[in-house]
Amino acid sequence: MRVHFLKQKRIKIIIVSLLLLLIATFAVAFPLIMHLGKEQTTSDINQINPRSVGLVLGTAKYLRNGQLNPFYQYRIEGAIRLYKEGKVQHLLLSGDHSKAYYNEPKTMQQDLIAAGIPASAMTLDYAGLRTLDSIVRAQQVFKLNEFTIITQQFHCERAIFIANKYHLSTQCYAVDSPSGVNYMKVISREFLARLKSIIDLYITHKQPKFTGDAYPIKLEDQKPTD
Repeated sequence: MRVHFLKQKRIKIIIVSLLLLLIATFAVAFPLIMHLGKEQTTSDINQINPRSVGLVLGTAKYLRNGQLNPFYQYRIEGAIRLYKEGKVQHLLLSGDHSKAYYNEPKTMQQDLIAAGIPASAMTLDYAGLRTLDSIVRAQQVFKLNEFTIITQQFHCERAIFIANKYHLSTQCYAVDSPSGVNYMKVISREFLARLKSIIDLYITHKQPKFTGDAYPIKLEDQKPTD
């Protein structure tokens, strides 16, 4: 009986220790990634250095309730502004197209064309299933060593963290974030995403799900529209 009691106590100690370790890791991962990406992230477009290519990180256009996703809306608006103000010449639209009926890059392209940006100034990456995939494929598939990332502040920090691991020269234009319940849900998931980024980059050395042949982006003297 005593042996059984000691065994249960040992298991409880191990569980509590693992939970404390997990909490400590979360507590470190979030501010660490935020700090490391701070200097390369700005919401002031005047602080963005002109780069040939802007990488727009994809997300769903609509929420589950059918309303327009403000995270998507602000990223598209940010991409339009960077292009029209001459901060980028070309846009790499990276997102999820793992299902036939779901196509983030194509949706982004359609909205950008409607805003006056020519299709020739865009390249679609259909295999940007995760942030890591989008960043690494920009280098490995599209042969980019420097580019401007376009997304929200919290996402900028994690994207920069990944890019720095691959020795890429990046900056991030932090577009607006919505407030309210939707924002809190995303931020709560961001804790897990940051922890997973550390594991992916430094422990498992995760690679994109799809790589494929190289497809270098050719600018061909493209100029932003007025």
